[in-house]
Amino acid sequence: MGAIISPRGWDAKDIGLLTRLWSAGHSAAQIARRLGCSRNAVCGMLTRRGLKRGHKLPTATPKIRPTPKLRATSSAACAGPVAKKVSRNAAERQQPKQFSKQQLYEILAEAVENTG
Repeated sequence: MGAIISPRGWDAKDIGLLTRLWSAGHSAAQIARRLGCSRNAVCGMLTRRGLKRGHKLPTATPKIRPTPKLRATSSAACAGPVAKKVSRNAAERQQPKQFSKQQLYEILAEAVENTG
């Protein structure tokens, strides 16, 4: 690897070569090898100089498909809402069991014993 050029070591000749190679389409790594410095040094100088690549055109020509048309739904799906069936047992379901404070303390004590 060549000698590393510090930012203070960039002279007009190096910057001119950097600008020409960059505008010719060379990569930062290729320019760094040519100048004998790191790729990051080249990227930093490109940033400081405000040099950017133009937008690359896409290599492929994508085929843009139209959005699919909505299908007509069947007449059964368009009918009004159907009444929900409610079982007779729904009203007769058991309510949650009620515990006394003493029973809750006993359940809690048993749970603590089982976890420890």
